[in-house]
Amino acid sequence: MTRQIITKDRMFSNSGRLRVNMGNIYFKTGNYAKAVKYYRMAYDQVNNTNKNMKIQIMHNIGLVFIKMGQYSEACTSFEYIMQEQPNFQTGLDLVTAHYALQDKEKMKKSYLRLLDCVLDVDDDEKYTASADDAHGNLILEVIRNDTLRKVERQLRQEAERAILTAAKLISPVIEDDYSDGYNWCVNAIKNSQYPELASDLEINKAVMFLRQKNFREAVDTLKMFEKKETKVASTAATNLSFLYILQKDLSQAELYATQARDSNGYNEAALINLGNVCYLRGDHEKARELYLAALDIDAAAVEALYNLGLANKRLGRLEDSLDTLMKLNAIMRSSPPVLCQIAHLYQMMGDNEQAAEWYLQVLSLVPTDSNILERLGQIFDGMGDKQQAYQHYFDSFRYFPSNLDVIDWLGSYFIELQYPEKAIEYFERAALMQPDQPKWQLMVAACHRRAGAYHKALSTYKLVNMDFPENIECLKMLVRLSSDLGLAESGQYAIELKKAEQASIQRETRAASSRPGSRRSSSRASRSGSAYSGYDDTKSHMDRIGSSRSFGATRSFPGSAVSGRATRLSLDSDNPLPTTKEIDVSYQDPVGPIPERPMTSLRRDRQDDDFGDDDIGDDLLP
Repeated sequence: MTRQIITKDRMFSNSGRLRVNMGNIYFKTGNYAKAVKYYRMAYDQVNNTNKNMKIQIMHNIGLVFIKMGQYSEACTSFEYIMQEQPNFQTGLDLVTAHYALQDKEKMKKSYLRLLDCVLDVDDDEKYTASADDAHGNLILEVIRNDTLRKVERQLRQEAERAILTAAKLISPVIEDDYSDGYNWCVNAIKNSQYPELASDLEINKAVMFLRQKNFREAVDTLKMFEKKETKVASTAATNLSFLYILQKDLSQAELYATQARDSNGYNEAALINLGNVCYLRGDHEKARELYLAALDIDAAAVEALYNLGLANKRLGRLEDSLDTLMKLNAIMRSSPPVLCQIAHLYQMMGDNEQAAEWYLQVLSLVPTDSNILERLGQIFDGMGDKQQAYQHYFDSFRYFPSNLDVIDWLGSYFIELQYPEKAIEYFERAALMQPDQPKWQLMVAACHRRAGAYHKALSTYKLVNMDFPENIECLKMLVRLSSDLGLAESGQYAIELKKAEQASIQRETRAASSRPGSRRSSSRASRSGSAYSGYDDTKSHMDRIGSSRSFGATRSFPGSAVSGRATRLSLDSDNPLPTTKEIDVSYQDPVGPIPERPMTSLRRDRQDDDFGDDDIGDDLLP
């Protein structure tokens, strides 16, 4: 109510400014219709002597029309400004409005009008020092970075940004071909009063080709700058080096990075690319020196800081790497790659609590990253916190259900909890993912047997035997289960087991005899051969269960079914193989022994009779 009284008062000279402020309020609140209304009322009330104010109000009106989607009205407002008082920001807005209308010819015309804008800034030559005038040089040192000079730099940067942004916006659409559109913009800039921006636009053209994954065009575009002025040639060579690094052509990448460094000794990006080449070649010490040289030029070069941290990590300088990444974290807050590297460094240093804390920070930024969840599960598992470990492993499985390590851990976790029925779900999924690996199906069968479903276990073992008829562990379980269930098939499985063991011994002997002088290594290799692959994988899988399940800890079961005999035969290959052999049906359950049923009876143990074993003598007879 107070605003209305003030604006209606003819004696109040600043009612136009008040209406502008009211229009700004409506614009901020999203009420664009009322904003346009108050802007127009303010435009009518402002005197013609205050031309700058009227131009600013008209620019606001055009921006409101852009927000409302009325691009034709916006173009009308911007064209009026470009006729009365042209400036770079309004020219960029006019190009954007015509781009929204998809009018190619008007886009070109408005871009040419943008290039006609005059930058009212003096040349840099007046700031050039003279060798003869010592007093003038002192004055130049004072005014080179004063407030006026900063304003001139800002105006120049705004002009360059407007010209290059408009060119990158319209170049893909003003011609039938993307390259032709960029060439038109480059020629327009060369013919304008800003020809120095043509080189920057051509480099942007190469970057755009790179974004489109057109590496050949990007390389050809950048190679045109090899013989141009020093600064542009250095920038082009830096980009070429980066392209060749992406293509794994390290020799060309090193060549162009060296050219970029020689053209401009203060080009920190060239030093970073040289460091990247050395890093990829494995020369981490030299890469570290180059990253440090880049940081001497620009202490806030985030690429150099990150790569320096990685190089120190490769060199084993964990403390230095941690300090570098902490500095980078202070510059780039909440960067998941930096936080992840810091967490991994703490994990390498053995500080699992700090590692878990940093990984949790990463998880707050990317809550669906299955790898981070898996690492947290590993850390909590190593710390003995099974519930936290299970939670993170299960979340990792939800987001990426094809990770065999996670599936393996979850199945083993439920076996430890004496819940084999739940473990079967995970091992069956693993069996679907790796149908050529018998260990997962053997684990499923073992879980069935542990749960008391002997017939399901027998059926599973039969299916494994059909796919892997030479798997000795499967045959042993078939002999054992069929015998326990009283099936007549046990004899047939025993014969197949005998044949499989003989074939395995023959393969071991042939492997040992084929490499004389290395019989010990042959015997070691034979124990992990194809005949025992399924059992060995299953055994190693359950070894982790039998241990404390800490990360990386394993132990082995004593006395496997194929432990000593085949080894002795392979070490003494001169002895002939026996024609007959006793069948070994001993079996070590991969999921551990079945827990015994608790004895709850109240029956008392029978007391030993001291006289029960004594013979009754004749003297005691009646």
